[in-house]
Amino acid sequence: MPDRYAVIGNPVAHSKSPAIHTAFAAATGEDIVYDRLPAPLDGFAATVEAFVHGGGRGLNVTVPFKLEAFAVARDASDRARAAGACNTLKRTDDGWYADNTDGAGLVRDLTVNLGVALGGRDVLVLGAGGAARGILVPLLAEGVRSVTISNRTVAKGDALARQFAPRGAVAAVAPQDLAGQAFDVVINATSAGLAGDVVLPWPGGLFRPGAFAYDLVYADVATPFVRWAREQHATRTADGLGMLIEQAAESFFLWRGVRPDTRSVFALLRAPG
Repeated sequence: MPDRYAVIGNPVAHSKSPAIHTAFAAATGEDIVYDRLPAPLDGFAATVEAFVHGGGRGLNVTVPFKLEAFAVARDASDRARAAGACNTLKRTDDGWYADNTDGAGLVRDLTVNLGVALGGRDVLVLGAGGAARGILVPLLAEGVRSVTISNRTVAKGDALARQFAPRGAVAAVAPQDLAGQAFDVVINATSAGLAGDVVLPWPGGLFRPGAFAYDLVYADVATPFVRWAREQHATRTADGLGMLIEQAAESFFLWRGVRPDTRSVFALLRAPG
């Protein structure tokens, strides 16, 4: 019987993860099946337990369960502990092992796929929620010169900056106080624009010459943040599809010990129709 894996979330019907991991398995010869696993909002732990009894070996975790997933784990990676949340669970003899592959996926997409050098650069992270928490450790490990966190709820941004400051030059700045500052890389880790926001809450002028704008959200058309960044003369832009694929490859490597090549999956997911 093939090993079972799945993406768990609510909702989860839209997830591209089954297509990604099925392609990885075919390319590497790994004998797995990968499904969508919807869980009730009040039934995450029970759904995970039933999955284990059915032979489940690993899970990708999406909203809104990343905190609960971390809580059910017996052990965790440093990057999952730093984030306080996980997007990947691996079943071991001792129980669940938690990891957070989001930041590694982002960094690999930026540096390998997109050719963005991070060392010595000033990075602005918009948002201070779970998405931001998951990317800070890998960003800092790349030797960025500084990370500025800007969040609508200023206290939340301040708290996140204090937590990560021992790892590097991290500071928090309120959105309105960003005026007059500019950055080499600007990363949108918020959902701004997706809920019908017409006006994004940041001032203009944030992009230095040659700056790169990256939206952790992915879509078949340009996201509101990407459109805004282009209007603000960001030199290059990208959405989060590459991060999705690369974090999946990181999860696959954790589970199977084999790192799949991702290039063909980009073509598969960007294909028309």
